[in-house]
Amino acid sequence: MKAETWDIGTVDYHTAGEPFRIVPAPPFLIAGETVLERRESAMTGDADKLRRLLVNEPRGHADMYGGFIVPPNDAGAHFGVLFWHKDGFSTACGHGTIALGAWAVRSGRVRAADDGDTDVVIDVPSGRVTARVGVAAGRVTGVTFRNVPSYVVDRDVEVKTPDFGRLRVDVLWGGALYAALPAQAAGLDVTPSNLHRLIDAGRQVKAALAGHPAAHHPSDTRLDGIYGTIFHEPVGPDSGLELRGALAQRNVAVFADGQVDRSPCGSGTAARVAALTDSGELAYGDVLDHFSIIDSHFTARVADHSEAGVVVEVLGQAFPVGEGKFTLEADDELGLGFVLR
Repeated sequence: MKAETWDIGTVDYHTAGEPFRIVPAPPFLIAGETVLERRESAMTGDADKLRRLLVNEPRGHADMYGGFIVPPNDAGAHFGVLFWHKDGFSTACGHGTIALGAWAVRSGRVRAADDGDTDVVIDVPSGRVTARVGVAAGRVTGVTFRNVPSYVVDRDVEVKTPDFGRLRVDVLWGGALYAALPAQAAGLDVTPSNLHRLIDAGRQVKAALAGHPAAHHPSDTRLDGIYGTIFHEPVGPDSGLELRGALAQRNVAVFADGQVDRSPCGSGTAARVAALTDSGELAYGDVLDHFSIIDSHFTARVADHSEAGVVVEVLGQAFPVGEGKFTLEADDELGLGFVLR
């Protein structure tokens, strides 16, 4: 983008507390024939400048998340999206997909009846996903995110961390690669009071897996790399939380470079369901109650099987929080902004 005054329109949502800033009409074409190719193009140039403008302070913050609406791969999807955060562009985002489903129906981009379910089909870098939007009396009542196939990549991988010693993690695919382990293995609970320690542990686990064979996608190097670390713990009947499923857990995903998901993490939830199904802890069709570090809530289950893995559906809700027009003037000395944390 040229050094000139420009204005960017956004629609902001939150899914279970996690922000998602939608850019319905990016002011330029991002090159590529597919969304995955567009992600490669977006990593440099104008798209990355726009990402930084909308994430960085003073217009955003270190835990901001969002997406650029782009053309789909073909006519089988309603639109495509490039997900972004403070450190770049991700391959998947379940909470963002839930937000996009709600936005598409609320905005009229995808027509929906006043009662019933409407599928919003979205091309993302990791594949094609669906947000099934439930509507009753014209109001969105929930969104079911149907993910790409999820599976266990590797079990019981040992990593050595500076501050938490030797840990053993499972590496999982849910549209992105995650390392997952019980929070107690690192001497932690999934509570806001442990936030900084959880961030430190998540960063150290991710760093320890850099270059590990399990951090490579089996078929596409563009999807390589551990995206986040998931710390999980059981939730019992004495928790005071409303439990509806066969199994209940709390988790926090520390992703990118120390970002913390306020929601239970959509793609991370799908990855955890794959792991729990693989271990026999969650039977086919049983529901997982998945809580976040702030006790916001998703439910999830295996909806189907494929040769590539289990197809997981994650039910959540997203709400609009505002609309904005973000401005950068040519003489703004802070330019694209900064990240203090």
